[in-house]
Amino acid sequence: MSRIAIATDSNSGITQAQAKELGIFVLPMPFYINDELFLEDITLTQEQFYQKLEEGADVKTTQPAPGDVIEFWDKLLRDYDEIVHIPMSSGLSSTCETAEMLSEDYGGKVQVVNNQRISVTQRQSALDALALANAGWSAKEIKELLEKTKFDSDIYITVDTLKYLKKGGRCTPAAAAIGTVLGIKPVLRIKGEKLDSFAKARGWKAAKKTMLDTARKVMETEFADCHGPADLHIAVAYTSTREEAEAWRAELEEAFPGYDIHMDPLSLSVACHIGPGALAVTLTKAIHI
Repeated sequence: MSRIAIATDSNSGITQAQAKELGIFVLPMPFYINDELFLEDITLTQEQFYQKLEEGADVKTTQPAPGDVIEFWDKLLRDYDEIVHIPMSSGLSSTCETAEMLSEDYGGKVQVVNNQRISVTQRQSALDALALANAGWSAKEIKELLEKTKFDSDIYITVDTLKYLKKGGRCTPAAAAIGTVLGIKPVLRIKGEKLDSFAKARGWKAAKKTMLDTARKVMETEFADCHGPADLHIAVAYTSTREEAEAWRAELEEAFPGYDIHMDPLSLSVACHIGPGALAVTLTKAIHI
């Protein structure tokens, strides 16, 4: 049986310390802050990132340098026969496309998975890949299954401020100004390739209700073949404070009893575009081996 390394990037929310515990390998995502290069969870902490964001620093996302990706893979292939590499969604970054191109020189030893996930849903893909590898699946088989099930996941996010959506061109200055005055909280959706506007709500209470109602509807329609916690993962992602996120998780636990709801900070690559104070709920179908 081939020795398979499961790799992903820090957009999965898996820290370097957690990666060691799980047996997964994490490529840190680079950021330029005021033209200075930082690596997530290596030279840039969550706290430092949000402090820079609040200070109005020029924060830009970028993809890992090709040389860094090659070095990362070559090091893994000293100890493993194959690699399953799960980058962030191809619709949110060219990281996946670059990785696919680089993998062509590895003769099938590196399988790049384009299953269009981010944050806690990308983390779940890495965990699924690890379980499949441990069950004897080949790297190619794992890639094929994860890509086949790429739409079996949904993320709904409510942002606290329209400032960053305006900055990124996803919200016009006029709409942002009016929305701020009226207390509008947009609910965004990530499914597949896109981060799209999904709904608008007046205030946090209404926004949370929208996310809860939508999650329940998705469970009853698109995920109707899921029959409880054994078939479906529910998770929380956030750019808010830990206390606010814990309170949101408690609401979800009350709404969906019996589910073990995982919680992680939202990927910094997404946080760049939505800012601090956001809360999200994610639904991901379980993969049964």
